[in-house]
Amino acid sequence: MTPPRRKRRQPQPVAPPPSPPPSAQPAGGQETPRNPERLYTIAGSADGARAELDLVTLVVARSSPQPSASPEEADVLRLCVAPLSVAELSAYLRLPFSAMTVLITELIGAELVQARAPIVRRSVPDRSLLEAVMHGLQRL
Repeated sequence: MTPPRRKRRQPQPVAPPPSPPPSAQPAGGQETPRNPERLYTIAGSADGARAELDLVTLVVARSSPQPSASPEEADVLRLCVAPLSVAELSAYLRLPFSAMTVLITELIGAELVQARAPIVRRSVPDRSLLEAVMHGLQRL
């Protein structure tokens, strides 16, 4: 008795995804902001000065958002109850780093947030910890 023969399945044709309208896809292949005018209003600084901020600079709110604050400022103040880096804020708010630095500079100027360098761990371990490990290994 011979086993039954299996039939091979033919792949089903897949319809290509619909192409976006020509104006939505830039020539460089990069995603364009949804509303570039909105970014200008967020980053519209009077004197153009910016604080020295890195991607890892930690931002902490000093107060709660005021009713007159812009939506982005209110979001930053709500998110920064615990320290967050500028990179995290930029990702959460979906704003470019450049617009984020201008926004945080304005909040620092108004003394609503505090920016500080990240806490750096010591590169050399604590001597007492190394001695405790060494004594534990000697007891084995």
